[in-house]
Amino acid sequence: MRGVGRAGTIRWAALVAGLTALAVSGCGGSDGGAAKAAPGVVAPSSEVPSTTAEPGGPDQLPGQAFYVSDQTNAARQVAMLRSQGRTAEADTLLRIAGQPSSQWLGEQGAQQIAEQVSRRAAEAGRTAVFVAYDIPHRDCGQYSAGGAADAAAYRSWITGVAQALGDRKAWVVLEPDAVAHTLDTCGIKGDLAAERYGLLAFAVQELKKRPNVRVYLDAGNPGWAQDPDDLAAALRRSGIAAADGFAVNVANFYPTDRNAAYGNRLSAALGGKHFVIDTSRSGNGSLGSDAWCNPPGRALGEPPTTETGRPNVDAYLWIKNPGESDGECGRGEPRAGEFWLPYALGLAGAAR
Repeated sequence: MRGVGRAGTIRWAALVAGLTALAVSGCGGSDGGAAKAAPGVVAPSSEVPSTTAEPGGPDQLPGQAFYVSDQTNAARQVAMLRSQGRTAEADTLLRIAGQPSSQWLGEQGAQQIAEQVSRRAAEAGRTAVFVAYDIPHRDCGQYSAGGAADAAAYRSWITGVAQALGDRKAWVVLEPDAVAHTLDTCGIKGDLAAERYGLLAFAVQELKKRPNVRVYLDAGNPGWAQDPDDLAAALRRSGIAAADGFAVNVANFYPTDRNAAYGNRLSAALGGKHFVIDTSRSGNGSLGSDAWCNPPGRALGEPPTTETGRPNVDAYLWIKNPGESDGECGRGEPRAGEFWLPYALGLAGAAR
């Protein structure tokens, strides 16, 4: 469902170099990454540390619980548009740049990025949201193929991320598609599936050692055909009992009501576990289960908030970074994770 392609790798390299310089200079920093999507998964944003940003990052809007970074692709595009006198486009894009979005963590630099972003969020009095995305055999060899080389490498990686978060507040969406791919045609079966469940349970355990970290295991989306009982069983094997809940609709477009119904059914099968919904691009709903790759006519959904009005829904989150491509889609569109200004403006302009 995603893939860290060449463009993402270049951004990660630039990020790591930037973080090294920041460590020497003592300046604040940020994040980075790239990825793709399949039955509805997405590509992470790339954040490169800024040596000129004020401690704590940009001003946070009243009522926002989550951290808004001034180093996202959308924020950079706003600055560029303003410098070019394209004020109307910049104002439209602020509908994305002014909202909290998730920081994806992949193979390179994850520990440094997690520390920098969570620290800046804490300085701003906000909570950082991360996506941990490094499971072995990731994305079934599709756009976001990659991940840790083996089980030992993954355990080391996730332990480093957990340690980097320290005692700061953070929410972590754990390994999009990893559980659902053990139940479809991906090929993660038998011993590989057992290993994956064990690694996810280990990741939940390590992250929950940190006193202020909330963990949500990814649980697919309403259009990804899964037997609810099978999915609940797979989530239990993946450590859901120790997690705070699960996430639905990551990088997909399904409307909130449908996601809530799907999540409530799964919650009932899991003894009342709570969940979060990715509302980043759900404003106009989905074109269908096969239309996950940069479908036209979509819109931003509800802004990130913990005030959902739904008893089992802990938050609406922008887990997918709006405006970043899902992949080339067989049509020559930008690679997964690359910011695509026309698409971003379309999402923002169509938002109600």
